[in-house]
Amino acid sequence: MGLFTWFYERTADLGRELADSGHAAVYLRQLLRGNRGRTVTDPEWGAYAAPVPPVLLIHGYLATRGSLHLLERRLRERRHLVFTYRLPRLNVGDIRESAALIARKVESLVAQTGVPSVDIIGHSMGGLVGLYYVKRLGGRRRVRKLVMLGTPAGGTWSALLGLVMAPFGVASLQLLPSSPFLRELNETPLPEGADVISVGGERDYFAPLSSTMLAGVRHVALPTCHSGLLVDAAVADTLVDILRGAPANSP
Repeated sequence: MGLFTWFYERTADLGRELADSGHAAVYLRQLLRGNRGRTVTDPEWGAYAAPVPPVLLIHGYLATRGSLHLLERRLRERRHLVFTYRLPRLNVGDIRESAALIARKVESLVAQTGVPSVDIIGHSMGGLVGLYYVKRLGGRRRVRKLVMLGTPAGGTWSALLGLVMAPFGVASLQLLPSSPFLRELNETPLPEGADVISVGGERDYFAPLSSTMLAGVRHVALPTCHSGLLVDAAVADTLVDILRGAPANSP
């Protein structure tokens, strides 16, 4: 396939994504909320006694905490305690650095609240941040479940569309198939007992379903697009089922 043909097809894919049930328009509206995300208060932590850990949402490439707003709200409506962190420069920097930031934040959270573990849902590149944390930075001790939502674990050529951001951070290069970063990450085995679930969209043109497949990981396919994974109410229901279900390694 020639480069021109590839760009033509990806441009057509982008058009279909933007037209998909209005999900992209809703997503963009949430994205523009910026990083003024809701802060979990001390009384909420003190009263927290749910049967599952609190949920940390990690946004994707060129996104903000606002992009997670609808999913956060729906999870809270289903009685989950949910929190987010701002990742620098719209999360276009080195995925390793973002994972290290998450590791520090989680350790600080544990020290301040006494909560022993969290569940992580990472959208798009946010799932790779979570996966690097679990695989390479000791996150297995703190993460009960990691849900990768529309995460191109095998890389995606759609990252070429973000190369204009390369001077501001290397994430677009790391997302390309067979990048040194992805080779390093995929050659590192999952820690024993890690419960990792990959949820992909059947109409996702940014992270095609095939790119979300990862050895040793449960896979769930949903009839939605990349942005729909964050704004579709039915996806939130599926995520609640995953979070409340028994871990894959349970007897």
